[in-house]
Amino acid sequence: MTKGRNSLTIAVFEGDGIGPEITRPTLDLLTAVARDAADFELTFELLPAGAGHFRETGSALPHDSMERARAADAILLSAIGLPDVRYPDGTEIRPQVDLRFELGLYAGVRPVRFFPGNGCPLADPRAAEIDFVLVRESTEGLFAHMHDGKVVDDQTATETFQITRATSEKLFDFAFGLARRRGADDGRRARVTCVDKANIFRSFWFFRSIFHERAAAFPDVEADAAYVDAMAMWMVQKPWELDVLVTENMFGDILSDLGAGIMGSLGLAPSADIGDAHAVFQPCHGSAPDIAGRGIANPVAMILSAAMMLDWLGRKHRSEALRQAALRIEDAVDATLASGTGLTRDLGGTASTEDCVAAVIDRLGS
Repeated sequence: MTKGRNSLTIAVFEGDGIGPEITRPTLDLLTAVARDAADFELTFELLPAGAGHFRETGSALPHDSMERARAADAILLSAIGLPDVRYPDGTEIRPQVDLRFELGLYAGVRPVRFFPGNGCPLADPRAAEIDFVLVRESTEGLFAHMHDGKVVDDQTATETFQITRATSEKLFDFAFGLARRRGADDGRRARVTCVDKANIFRSFWFFRSIFHERAAAFPDVEADAAYVDAMAMWMVQKPWELDVLVTENMFGDILSDLGAGIMGSLGLAPSADIGDAHAVFQPCHGSAPDIAGRGIANPVAMILSAAMMLDWLGRKHRSEALRQAALRIEDAVDATLASGTGLTRDLGGTASTEDCVAAVIDRLGS
């Protein structure tokens, strides 16, 4: 390690389907960024996991992979899962969910923003102002007891929904802190909206009451609440008015895909799952086995997830160089998409996965 530089280990899960195809060039991009950096270097540790690994070995997330990921500075996770590989109970292979529970990753962060010249289906000129973040609680709701669902006599199915004060308080503090940082960075009005169904369910009334309690600790951040059905409509009608949305697991799962639709493609949608000590960064899309091996997958969501990882590491280690590297990647992606070069098929272009990443790397020096 060069004296004075942070040496950071990134645990990498290449995933299934198109996963390896979007991961390898993204690591090339990260290597290029780190090569120019003054105070950090990155080491990548590729770890086995996923549906393909389960099919071959009977284990979706080996113990050694879990422990190495736990010891790493951050985790970069590609698309995982195959529709024809399932557990005996019929559910899909989901090591990404196992990581959330094992590492206490309660805050799922899903940015939604406008990309110049690309895919936003909203005709309103104000669509250019879209820039909000959905924060999804990642370990509770229906997911808290996902192994305990029952089907009784082939007549009735039941699942258990859970909200806890401890996790909700941490989630809301994270959301308010994020809104405060966004306001400080961009000069925007900081606002957090709790998205729930508090008019019908006691669990959501409990969720919202905790939200308002925690809002009192952030008097500089505006706080309001909305029902999820109304928010789904507003995300289409006036998404440029939104800042930070915070919600429970299942609602967040659904609304984050709506957010990707607003951007124009799941191929543009990055994400992070963040806890007190660990974080996983992963594109929102699936493994797309129908196009695997053809070299046409859109790598942008994977690239932007890597940029989110650098930003998180920069804040954690108080490294301006890491944060600036994240901004360089985001700016290079924006410039690439705006220029019309490097566009993959889902964005109306003909570029291969490698071509797209090469175009972004090209823009890093611009």
